[in-house]
Amino acid sequence: MRFERITIDASVMGGMPCIRGLRIPVATVVTMIADGMTTEEIVTDLPDLTPADVEEALRYAAEAVRERELPLRHAA
Repeated sequence: MRFERITIDASVMGGMPCIRGLRIPVATVVTMIADGMTTEEIVTDLPDLTPADVEEALRYAAEAVRERELPLRHAA
């Protein structure tokens, strides 16, 4: 899977995955979604972003989780 809007640059936000080279980390966008914000609210709060940026951030986060084993608690 290719991500056209996600960039990683050691000189921007310490190399964290960001949106289009901006100082807006993917993690920030995903957290906003997790906090219940809509795409429209995120774009209003971060006007440098587009709805397509938000969508790609979510796809990137989903792919990142798929690629790693995370320490999860086993269901009882």
